[in-house]
Amino acid sequence: MAIAKAERLMNLALCLMNTRRPLSKKELRESVEAYREAWQQGSEDAFNRMFERDKDDLRELGLVIDVDENALDGEIGYLARRDRNRLPEIVLDAEEAAALTLVARVWQQAKMSGAASGALQKLRAAGVPFAEDTEHTALEPRIPAREAAFEPLLVAARDRRPVTFDYRKAGASAAEQRAVEPWALECWRGHWYLAGYDRDRQSARVFRLSRITGKVRSRAGSFTGEVPEHVDVRAHVARFAGEGAVTEGATATVRLRRGAAFPLRGRAIATTRVDEHWDELEIPYGYGLGADLAEFGPDVVVLGPDDLRADVIDRLRAVAGVGE
Repeated sequence: MAIAKAERLMNLALCLMNTRRPLSKKELRESVEAYREAWQQGSEDAFNRMFERDKDDLRELGLVIDVDENALDGEIGYLARRDRNRLPEIVLDAEEAAALTLVARVWQQAKMSGAASGALQKLRAAGVPFAEDTEHTALEPRIPAREAAFEPLLVAARDRRPVTFDYRKAGASAAEQRAVEPWALECWRGHWYLAGYDRDRQSARVFRLSRITGKVRSRAGSFTGEVPEHVDVRAHVARFAGEGAVTEGATATVRLRRGAAFPLRGRAIATTRVDEHWDELEIPYGYGLGADLAEFGPDVVVLGPDDLRADVIDRLRAVAGVGE
Protein backbone atom coordinates (compact mmCIF):
# COMPACT_ATOMS: atom_id res chain seq x y z
CA MET A 1 0.00 0.00 0.00
CA ALA A 2 1.37 3.43 -0.91
CA ILE A 3 2.38 5.61 2.04
CA ALA A 4 0.05 8.43 0.96
CA LYS A 5 -2.98 6.14 0.86
CA ALA A 6 -2.08 4.48 4.16
CA GLU A 7 -1.84 7.89 5.82
CA ARG A 8 -5.18 8.94 4.30
CA LEU A 9 -6.90 5.80 5.58
CA MET A 10 -5.42 6.30 9.03
CA ASN A 11 -6.62 9.90 9.17
CA LEU A 12 -10.10 8.89 8.06
CA ALA A 13 -10.23 6.11 10.66
CA LEU A 14 -9.15 8.52 13.40
CA CYS A 15 -11.81 11.03 12.40
CA LEU A 16 -14.55 8.42 12.42
CA MET A 17 -13.48 6.93 15.75
CA ASN A 18 -12.81 10.20 17.62
CA THR A 19 -16.21 11.81 17.28
CA ARG A 20 -19.33 11.49 19.40
CA ARG A 21 -21.71 12.18 16.53
CA PRO A 22 -21.86 11.14 12.88
CA LEU A 23 -19.80 13.30 10.51
CA SER A 24 -20.95 14.33 7.05
CA LYS A 25 -18.84 14.01 3.92
CA LYS A 26 -18.28 17.75 3.97
CA GLU A 27 -16.94 17.65 7.52
CA LEU A 28 -14.68 14.75 6.68
CA ARG A 29 -13.45 16.55 3.59
CA GLU A 30 -12.44 19.52 5.73
CA SER A 31 -10.81 17.31 8.35
CA VAL A 32 -8.66 15.10 6.09
CA GLU A 33 -6.04 17.08 4.19
CA ALA A 34 -5.86 14.66 1.26
CA TYR A 35 -9.62 15.00 0.70
CA ARG A 36 -9.41 18.77 0.85
CA GLU A 37 -6.62 18.81 -1.73
CA ALA A 38 -8.49 16.41 -4.03
CA TRP A 39 -11.60 18.60 -3.84
CA GLN A 40 -9.66 21.82 -4.50
CA GLN A 41 -7.59 20.41 -7.37
CA GLY A 42 -10.24 18.22 -8.92
CA SER A 43 -13.95 18.17 -8.34
CA GLU A 44 -16.64 16.99 -5.99
CA ASP A 45 -16.86 13.75 -7.96
CA ALA A 46 -13.13 13.09 -7.50
CA PHE A 47 -13.46 13.51 -3.74
CA ASN A 48 -16.58 11.32 -3.60
CA ARG A 49 -14.86 8.49 -5.49
CA MET A 50 -11.81 8.68 -3.23
CA PHE A 51 -13.92 8.71 -0.07
CA GLU A 52 -16.07 5.75 -1.15
CA ARG A 53 -12.96 3.68 -2.01
CA ASP A 54 -11.35 4.52 1.32
CA LYS A 55 -14.51 3.69 3.24
CA ASP A 56 -14.70 0.30 1.53
CA ASP A 57 -11.00 -0.34 2.22
CA LEU A 58 -11.44 0.41 5.93
CA ARG A 59 -14.37 -1.97 6.10
CA GLU A 60 -12.31 -4.68 4.44
CA LEU A 61 -9.64 -4.09 7.09
CA GLY A 62 -12.27 -4.75 9.77
CA LEU A 63 -13.43 -1.29 10.81
CA VAL A 64 -17.17 -1.18 11.51
CA ILE A 65 -18.59 2.08 10.06
CA ASP A 66 -22.15 3.04 10.92
CA VAL A 67 -24.21 5.11 8.47
CA ASP A 68 -26.92 7.44 9.76
CA GLU A 69 -29.06 8.80 6.91
CA ASN A 70 -30.93 11.33 9.08
CA ALA A 71 -28.17 12.50 11.37
CA LEU A 72 -27.48 15.97 9.96
CA ASP A 73 -30.66 17.57 8.64
CA GLY A 74 -31.09 14.96 5.96
CA GLU A 75 -27.36 14.54 5.22
CA ILE A 76 -25.77 11.14 5.61
CA GLY A 77 -23.42 10.87 8.60
CA TYR A 78 -20.61 8.38 9.27
CA LEU A 79 -19.33 7.12 12.59
CA ALA A 80 -17.06 4.29 13.81
CA ARG A 81 -18.23 3.60 17.34
CA ARG A 82 -15.45 2.64 19.73
CA ASP A 83 -17.51 -0.02 21.48
CA ARG A 84 -17.97 -1.82 18.15
CA ASN A 85 -14.32 -1.49 17.08
CA ARG A 86 -12.56 -2.35 20.32
CA LEU A 87 -10.52 -5.55 20.44
CA PRO A 88 -11.47 -7.99 23.18
CA GLU A 89 -9.36 -8.00 26.31
CA ILE A 90 -6.36 -10.33 26.13
CA VAL A 91 -6.54 -12.90 28.92
CA LEU A 92 -3.74 -15.46 29.24
CA ASP A 93 -3.16 -17.97 31.99
CA ALA A 94 0.33 -18.76 33.32
CA GLU A 95 0.88 -21.67 30.93
CA GLU A 96 -0.12 -19.63 27.86
CA ALA A 97 2.12 -16.76 28.95
CA ALA A 98 5.04 -19.15 29.41
CA ALA A 99 4.45 -20.58 25.93
CA LEU A 100 4.52 -17.08 24.40
CA THR A 101 7.75 -16.30 26.22
CA LEU A 102 9.27 -19.49 24.86
CA VAL A 103 8.20 -18.66 21.32
CA ALA A 104 9.63 -15.13 21.59
CA ARG A 105 12.99 -16.52 22.74
CA VAL A 106 13.17 -18.62 19.58
CA TRP A 107 13.78 -15.40 17.62
CA GLN A 108 16.49 -14.08 19.94
CA GLN A 109 19.17 -14.57 17.28
CA ALA A 110 16.99 -13.58 14.33
CA LYS A 111 15.98 -10.30 12.75
CA MET A 112 12.59 -10.40 14.48
CA SER A 113 14.04 -10.44 18.01
CA GLY A 114 13.16 -6.75 18.49
CA ALA A 115 9.53 -7.24 17.46
CA ALA A 116 9.20 -10.33 19.68
CA SER A 117 10.65 -8.53 22.71
CA GLY A 118 8.45 -5.49 22.09
CA ALA A 119 5.34 -7.67 21.95
CA LEU A 120 6.19 -9.26 25.29
CA GLN A 121 6.76 -5.85 26.88
CA LYS A 122 3.33 -4.65 25.73
CA LEU A 123 1.68 -7.79 27.11
CA ARG A 124 3.49 -7.33 30.44
CA ALA A 125 2.32 -3.72 30.57
CA ALA A 126 -1.25 -4.96 30.03
CA GLY A 127 -0.95 -7.17 33.09
CA VAL A 128 -0.31 -10.57 31.47
CA PRO A 129 1.17 -12.82 34.21
CA PHE A 130 4.62 -13.67 32.87
CA ALA A 131 6.58 -15.61 35.46
CA GLU A 132 10.02 -14.25 36.31
CA ASP A 133 11.72 -17.62 36.08
CA THR A 134 10.75 -18.09 32.42
CA GLU A 135 13.87 -16.06 31.54
CA HIS A 136 16.00 -18.83 33.04
CA THR A 137 14.25 -21.93 31.81
CA ALA A 138 16.30 -25.02 31.04
CA LEU A 139 14.61 -25.26 27.66
CA GLU A 140 16.42 -22.90 25.25
CA PRO A 141 14.94 -23.14 21.75
CA ARG A 142 16.81 -21.45 18.92
CA ILE A 143 16.01 -20.92 15.25
CA PRO A 144 19.07 -19.19 13.82
CA ALA A 145 18.53 -16.99 10.78
CA ARG A 146 22.01 -15.87 9.85
CA GLU A 147 21.59 -15.92 6.07
CA ALA A 148 21.56 -12.44 4.52
CA ALA A 149 18.70 -13.53 2.25
CA PHE A 150 16.35 -14.26 5.17
CA GLU A 151 15.00 -10.78 5.84
CA PRO A 152 14.51 -9.59 2.23
CA LEU A 153 12.80 -12.87 1.31
CA LEU A 154 10.55 -12.70 4.36
CA VAL A 155 9.49 -9.16 3.41
CA ALA A 156 9.00 -10.13 -0.26
CA ALA A 157 6.83 -13.12 0.70
CA ARG A 158 4.75 -10.92 3.00
CA ASP A 159 4.29 -8.20 0.36
CA ARG A 160 3.79 -10.65 -2.54
CA ARG A 161 6.72 -9.15 -4.44
CA PRO A 162 8.76 -11.10 -7.06
CA VAL A 163 12.52 -11.38 -6.52
CA THR A 164 15.64 -12.49 -8.32
CA PHE A 165 18.79 -13.96 -6.81
CA ASP A 166 21.82 -16.05 -7.75
CA TYR A 167 21.50 -19.64 -6.60
CA ARG A 168 24.10 -22.41 -6.52
CA LYS A 169 22.51 -25.83 -6.68
CA ALA A 170 24.06 -28.68 -4.73
CA GLY A 171 26.90 -30.13 -6.74
CA ALA A 172 26.98 -27.21 -9.19
CA SER A 173 30.25 -25.38 -9.79
CA ALA A 174 28.62 -21.98 -10.43
CA ALA A 175 25.50 -20.06 -9.40
CA GLU A 176 22.73 -19.16 -11.81
CA GLN A 177 20.09 -16.44 -11.60
CA ARG A 178 16.59 -17.43 -10.55
CA ALA A 179 13.40 -15.39 -10.85
CA VAL A 180 11.03 -16.43 -8.06
CA GLU A 181 7.66 -15.48 -6.63
CA PRO A 182 8.24 -16.23 -2.91
CA TRP A 183 5.46 -17.95 -0.98
CA ALA A 184 6.79 -18.89 2.45
CA LEU A 185 9.92 -19.59 4.51
CA GLU A 186 10.42 -22.42 6.96
CA CYS A 187 13.24 -23.82 9.05
CA TRP A 188 13.71 -27.57 8.69
CA ARG A 189 16.52 -29.71 10.10
CA GLY A 190 18.63 -26.66 10.88
CA HIS A 191 18.31 -25.01 7.44
CA TRP A 192 16.01 -22.27 6.15
CA TYR A 193 14.11 -22.98 2.93
CA LEU A 194 12.05 -20.80 0.60
CA ALA A 195 9.12 -22.24 -1.32
CA GLY A 196 7.87 -20.33 -4.32
CA TYR A 197 7.05 -20.23 -8.00
CA ASP A 198 10.06 -20.36 -10.32
CA ARG A 199 9.14 -18.21 -13.31
CA ASP A 200 11.73 -19.71 -15.67
CA ARG A 201 10.76 -23.31 -14.88
CA GLN A 202 7.07 -22.39 -14.49
CA SER A 203 6.55 -24.61 -11.46
CA ALA A 204 6.91 -24.71 -7.69
CA ARG A 205 10.46 -24.96 -6.36
CA VAL A 206 12.28 -24.84 -3.03
CA PHE A 207 15.57 -23.06 -2.34
CA ARG A 208 17.92 -23.46 0.60
CA LEU A 209 18.87 -19.98 1.77
CA SER A 210 22.48 -20.96 2.47
CA ARG A 211 22.91 -21.58 -1.29
CA ILE A 212 21.75 -18.10 -2.28
CA THR A 213 24.74 -15.98 -3.24
CA GLY A 214 24.81 -12.19 -3.49
CA LYS A 215 21.83 -9.95 -2.84
CA VAL A 216 18.13 -10.67 -3.18
CA ARG A 217 16.73 -8.10 -5.60
CA SER A 218 13.07 -7.06 -5.65
CA ARG A 219 11.25 -6.77 -8.96
CA ALA A 220 8.23 -4.73 -9.94
CA GLY A 221 4.93 -6.30 -10.89
CA SER A 222 2.58 -8.82 -9.34
CA PHE A 223 2.69 -12.60 -9.07
CA THR A 224 1.95 -14.53 -12.25
CA GLY A 225 1.53 -17.96 -10.67
CA GLU A 226 -1.28 -19.05 -8.39
CA VAL A 227 -0.37 -18.97 -4.71
CA PRO A 228 -1.62 -22.04 -2.80
CA GLU A 229 -3.96 -21.39 0.12
CA HIS A 230 -1.60 -23.40 2.33
CA VAL A 231 2.11 -23.60 1.53
CA ASP A 232 3.64 -26.73 3.07
CA VAL A 233 7.32 -25.88 2.76
CA ARG A 234 8.42 -29.13 4.35
CA ALA A 235 6.46 -31.16 1.82
CA HIS A 236 8.15 -29.29 -1.02
CA VAL A 237 11.57 -29.75 0.58
CA ALA A 238 10.91 -33.43 1.11
CA ARG A 239 9.95 -33.88 -2.52
CA PHE A 240 12.99 -32.15 -3.97
CA ALA A 241 15.53 -33.19 -1.32
CA GLY A 242 15.08 -36.92 -1.58
CA GLU A 243 12.48 -37.46 1.15
CA GLY A 244 9.53 -38.08 -1.15
CA ALA A 245 9.87 -41.18 -3.26
CA VAL A 246 9.70 -40.90 -7.03
CA THR A 247 7.43 -43.93 -6.98
CA GLU A 248 5.76 -45.56 -4.02
CA GLY A 249 8.32 -47.67 -2.14
CA ALA A 250 11.29 -46.65 -4.32
CA THR A 251 14.58 -46.86 -2.42
CA ALA A 252 18.29 -46.35 -3.03
CA THR A 253 21.20 -48.29 -1.61
CA VAL A 254 24.28 -46.36 -0.55
CA ARG A 255 27.46 -47.12 1.34
CA LEU A 256 28.47 -44.54 3.95
CA ARG A 257 31.73 -44.06 5.73
CA ARG A 258 31.27 -44.66 9.45
CA GLY A 259 31.04 -41.45 11.46
CA ALA A 260 29.94 -39.39 8.44
CA ALA A 261 26.75 -38.27 6.66
CA PHE A 262 24.54 -38.26 9.75
CA PRO A 263 21.60 -36.52 7.98
CA LEU A 264 21.39 -39.48 5.59
CA ARG A 265 21.47 -41.94 8.47
CA GLY A 266 18.40 -40.25 9.89
CA ARG A 267 16.46 -41.17 6.73
CA ALA A 268 17.56 -44.79 6.60
CA ILE A 269 14.92 -47.48 6.34
CA ALA A 270 17.54 -50.14 7.06
CA THR A 271 21.22 -50.04 8.07
CA THR A 272 23.74 -52.85 7.76
CA ARG A 273 27.32 -52.78 8.99
CA VAL A 274 29.76 -53.76 6.25
CA ASP A 275 33.05 -53.49 8.14
CA GLU A 276 34.79 -51.18 10.60
CA HIS A 277 34.88 -48.37 8.02
CA TRP A 278 31.59 -48.60 6.09
CA ASP A 279 27.84 -49.04 6.61
CA GLU A 280 25.26 -49.87 3.95
CA LEU A 281 21.95 -47.95 4.07
CA GLU A 282 18.63 -48.22 2.28
CA ILE A 283 16.96 -44.79 1.97
CA PRO A 284 13.90 -43.42 0.13
CA TYR A 285 14.74 -42.49 -3.45
CA GLY A 286 13.19 -39.13 -4.27
CA TYR A 287 13.62 -36.04 -6.40
CA GLY A 288 16.93 -34.29 -5.78
CA LEU A 289 18.53 -37.16 -3.86
CA GLY A 290 21.51 -37.10 -6.23
CA ALA A 291 22.29 -33.50 -5.31
CA ASP A 292 22.01 -34.34 -1.62
CA LEU A 293 24.34 -37.33 -1.88
CA ALA A 294 26.93 -35.39 -3.86
CA GLU A 295 27.39 -33.02 -0.93
CA PHE A 296 29.09 -35.76 1.10
CA GLY A 297 31.74 -36.40 -1.57
CA PRO A 298 34.01 -39.43 -0.87
CA ASP A 299 32.05 -40.41 2.24
CA VAL A 300 29.20 -41.79 0.09
CA VAL A 301 29.22 -44.50 -2.56
CA VAL A 302 25.98 -45.11 -4.47
CA LEU A 303 25.32 -48.78 -5.14
CA GLY A 304 21.97 -48.37 -6.86
CA PRO A 305 19.85 -47.68 -8.74
CA ASP A 306 22.09 -47.06 -11.75
CA ASP A 307 20.50 -43.75 -12.78
CA LEU A 308 21.10 -42.31 -9.28
CA ARG A 309 24.69 -43.52 -9.32
CA ALA A 310 25.27 -41.87 -12.73
CA ASP A 311 23.65 -38.64 -11.50
CA VAL A 312 25.94 -38.41 -8.46
CA ILE A 313 29.05 -39.18 -10.54
CA ASP A 314 28.13 -36.45 -13.04
CA ARG A 315 27.66 -33.94 -10.25
CA LEU A 316 31.01 -34.78 -8.64
CA ARG A 317 32.74 -34.51 -12.01
CA ALA A 318 31.17 -31.09 -12.58
CA VAL A 319 32.47 -29.84 -9.24
CA ALA A 320 35.92 -31.27 -9.88
CA GLY A 321 35.98 -29.91 -13.44
CA VAL A 322 36.59 -33.35 -14.92
CA GLY A 323 35.23 -34.16 -18.38
CA GLU A 324 33.77 -37.38 -19.59
